[in-house]
Amino acid sequence: MSGLSLILEELARALEPHGLLLRGVVPFEPGQGGPDLADGKPALTLVLIGNAGGSLWEPFSRWRKLQPDRGGPDPLDRWSAQVIGPLATRYGATAYFPSDQPYQPFQQWAMRAEGLKASPLGILIHPLYGLWHGYRGALGFAEALDGGAEQRHQPQPCETCIGKPCLTHCPVEAVGMERFDVASCRSYLSSDEGKAGCMVKGCAARNACPIGAAYRYPAGQLRFHMQALKRL
Repeated sequence: MSGLSLILEELARALEPHGLLLRGVVPFEPGQGGPDLADGKPALTLVLIGNAGGSLWEPFSRWRKLQPDRGGPDPLDRWSAQVIGPLATRYGATAYFPSDQPYQPFQQWAMRAEGLKASPLGILIHPLYGLWHGYRGALGFAEALDGGAEQRHQPQPCETCIGKPCLTHCPVEAVGMERFDVASCRSYLSSDEGKAGCMVKGCAARNACPIGAAYRYPAGQLRFHMQALKRL
């Protein structure tokens, strides 16, 4: 068994109680775009960590209830750092998070690791999870670990989707093939109709996607993410 296989097995076991999953491995050739490690050298292997459906919601919610400040202004980011950061220390890796500066190209990494493409909502669509998944962090390693082959041949659900219901279910037509109108979306979410609709039930366009319906986020997680979107 290779060094990477052993590390991945241990990481998967450590992440399981937190509802987090290994979401793919990205190899980098020397000098070809690996993110900087803590010592300034480029990473040669990157391991993505994230959720599928509501896998993280109960562990995160339990943690949040124990925090005097409910986790602060960005509780999911704080929780992710508390879970993933110690794993970086344990394995001599560098941790990266989507909300930290300098911002890292998580979507590009995910496209390389899992062969995904963006949906009209801008969210990467997964052939199994649909739009109900996310990336909470990544670990960069100095070693070119065996087994880091990229996955490039995932089916692309949006390319064969008949009717594309995500384009027709937004109440303010903020979703299009060429752009996502964030201003119109946020304005709607602040309205009485929006507060009783998408803010409670989740984004209507996202809910309309037929892919991965079984992984749809639970009600509390939907409301949490809609509140975050409104603050952007």
